[in-house]
Amino acid sequence: MDFDFSDDQEQLRDAVRKWVDRSYTFERRRAITGAGGFDRAAYGELAELGLAGLYVAEDQGGMAMGPVEAMVVLEELGRGIVLEPLKHTLVTSGVLGAYAPEDVRSAWLPKIASGEALVVLAHQERKGRYRLDVCEAQATPAGAQGWKVSGEKSIVPAGDQADAFLVPAKANGKIALFLVERQAQGVSTRGYPTLEGGRAAELTLRDAPATLVSEEGLTVLEHAVDIGIACTCAEAVGAIDKTMQLTAEYLNTRKQFGVTLSTFQALRHRMADMKMQQELARSMSYYASLKLNAPPEERRRAMARAKYQLGVSMRFVGQNSVQLHGGIGVTDEYAGSHYFRKLTQLELEFGDTLHHLGEVSARMQDTAGVFA
Repeated sequence: MDFDFSDDQEQLRDAVRKWVDRSYTFERRRAITGAGGFDRAAYGELAELGLAGLYVAEDQGGMAMGPVEAMVVLEELGRGIVLEPLKHTLVTSGVLGAYAPEDVRSAWLPKIASGEALVVLAHQERKGRYRLDVCEAQATPAGAQGWKVSGEKSIVPAGDQADAFLVPAKANGKIALFLVERQAQGVSTRGYPTLEGGRAAELTLRDAPATLVSEEGLTVLEHAVDIGIACTCAEAVGAIDKTMQLTAEYLNTRKQFGVTLSTFQALRHRMADMKMQQELARSMSYYASLKLNAPPEERRRAMARAKYQLGVSMRFVGQNSVQLHGGIGVTDEYAGSHYFRKLTQLELEFGDTLHHLGEVSARMQDTAGVFA
């Protein structure tokens, strides 16, 4: 099996890495965090690179690329702990491109690809935890082929800044998926900062006008979350890589008893253990991206396995990095603490480690332990 990246993929990686290094510095990120956790200008710069249209077809103004290219991009954005929710754009554009009616695709995908519109998934409810089949939001018919949606959704990424939402709601006793514009009547949001410095919101819908995307809402929602898991795994790999780099640099410069910390054998062993978790995370991120277009049941098993391993690796690398740094590892002025926060939050996104351990267990078959 060939795990080498193509020339086009390497050029894409190089372009994103250069943008992160030159334009999304740690100082700019701190300024964005202080201003609320989302910068439309920074998101526009990502769109100018073509990244918002990564999953959008060429005739809709996109790049028509796939999961591996998305993985390459998200790794580099993870290295820079970029706050702007590009992965959520990939989730929604992937879902709209695959399941939405033609008129919905034509109306929204070009705007998503250009960065004019930010559309995010709003699926979490307070009683649902990570279960996708728990949905109390309700949709009722309204006029000729129109709908109205009522309900509440939590932790919506950049929810008070987005232009529209993909919202699952029950219609005729079955979960369907709808598109709701933020400026529509009956829509209200309450924004707040997140752990790692980004932005989320509580979304309230009261008979909000909605457009039907798919009547098979649960099937589409599962696919959307799986795209999100694969993107989160790739983003985590980038953050882990940078965390390892910062930790190694610190151990090679900080002195104790007149010698650098990197000369202590016990600390070198800790770094070796962290390196092992880093490579396990990378291999399972590759696995997730390569399985993203597999049949639904196989895809769901793969995402649960990948997210579980990434959760273990994120926690291990993040916590050990803080311990090896000592007190400076948790100070706001030091970049390492922000990577630790990012890894902590990513471990919870789209299902935490214990949730996905349960998913792996529930989906075990006679070939348990052998990845097909």
